[in-house]
Amino acid sequence: MSTARTVVVTGAAGGIGSEIVNRFLAHGDTVVASDISPEALDTWRARWDSGASGGQHPSLHTVPADISSEQSVAALAQVVQQSLGTVDVLINNAGHFPQTAFEEMSADEWRQVIDVNLTGTFLMIRAFVPLMKASGHGRIVNIGSGSVFSGTPMQSHYVASKGGVMGLTHVLARELGGYGITVNLITPGLTVTPAAAAVLPEALLAEQRSARALHRDETPEDLVGPIFFLASDDAAFITGQTLNVDGGRHLL
Repeated sequence: MSTARTVVVTGAAGGIGSEIVNRFLAHGDTVVASDISPEALDTWRARWDSGASGGQHPSLHTVPADISSEQSVAALAQVVQQSLGTVDVLINNAGHFPQTAFEEMSADEWRQVIDVNLTGTFLMIRAFVPLMKASGHGRIVNIGSGSVFSGTPMQSHYVASKGGVMGLTHVLARELGGYGITVNLITPGLTVTPAAAAVLPEALLAEQRSARALHRDETPEDLVGPIFFLASDDAAFITGQTLNVDGGRHLL
């Protein structure tokens, strides 16, 4: 096992985020799991702690935060700096993805999605880059979406925000590379989390399966390995790249 790292994961109480946290904890890393919902974090905290001996998991810190708020993100970064001193890996996983036809979309809804998905990613990176620069090392993994390749209807705000995250990834890879910091992007396909499975129609899931080279549902576990790889020293010379993980839905 390599040296333990300090890892920050946003959207940690969701189906994908919780699996990301599980993977890094299993590796022996210290994880700061953040989510906008304190209640959801508490629920997951109980599950994570139940798998640890002696009560609370010693390597897990749960900190609620709203990534669309500059003040909330600054408070999160301050907690990490004061408690742990540094951060080695930042996983920008939190996201908001409502469905609304473009002509029916209000400006407020557009801004809300952009504020979480794009501005939230900007705020998180801006808050944590100083800690990475101080140590001369860092891995930033942004979670985008395969919808940028297909232009998913009813999600113009979401697709635009994720396209912005792709562009931000490219720029920051160049700006931060000189400090030993890599910045990469994962683009998942439609991922069947427990919450999604409860609401997504079977016809949609069947269409997704048939469009893939690998004819099955995509699960959160399918994303964990690629994310973990980009956060590792094995990916030390990879930056500014998009790793598409959708079972061959898009062949890039």
